[in-house]
Amino acid sequence: MRRRLRPTARLVLTVALASAFVAGCSSGDDAPSGASAEELASRLESARTTLDEAESLEFSITTAQLPSGVTGLLSAAGVGNHDPAFEGDVKVSSGGTIDAEVVAVDDTVYAKTGFAPVFVPVDPTSLGSPDPADLMRADGGITTLLTETGELQEGEQSRDGSDVLTSITGTVAGSVVKSLIPTADEGADFDATYRLTDDDVLRDAKVTGPFYTGSDAVSYTIEVTASDQDVDITAP
Repeated sequence: MRRRLRPTARLVLTVALASAFVAGCSSGDDAPSGASAEELASRLESARTTLDEAESLEFSITTAQLPSGVTGLLSAAGVGNHDPAFEGDVKVSSGGTIDAEVVAVDDTVYAKTGFAPVFVPVDPTSLGSPDPADLMRADGGITTLLTETGELQEGEQSRDGSDVLTSITGTVAGSVVKSLIPTADEGADFDATYRLTDDDVLRDAKVTGPFYTGSDAVSYTIEVTASDQDVDITAP
């Protein structure tokens, strides 16, 4: 004769089965996903190494706009090498927008604007702008951001053409940012987002924070591409 479970026994068995099911889910589907901070740091270090070992770099840094009344960098785009040297086009805001062709080499920045027929030496800090050649350095240049970012977390993936990009977010100390952009608040933390390909190639970076004292946060988008082509940049 088959014995029937009493209601109390059925309840105990049901609870036990449910607990086993939850435990099984917790050890599998509900386990934490995503890369660890150490793994993300390794990916950013790999991206930096690729850039620092390149013969030359294609580089751009842009912001959509600056706060009203601020003197500072709107954009810079060109090529550089680790001598360090840079040549390209720079746009700054200083009581209006100033466009200039720029050559930066041997610790001197030369600019030729629409109202000047020749290149003349300029002090970029007077315009709230960095020396673009300094950003090209393998030691202490723009790639420093990749390995000086903390509190790393894996963000959403996005697609750029056929490439699937992984976002890595974190924070960068203001003292690091200020060494690159001289107007940055060295006492603040800046938010950073990097997008990497599956091969750990940097597609772009976005850095947001108090770049200009007394003004709202500004976001700069940075693109750096490694090239195996040697670039010879000399003073004009």
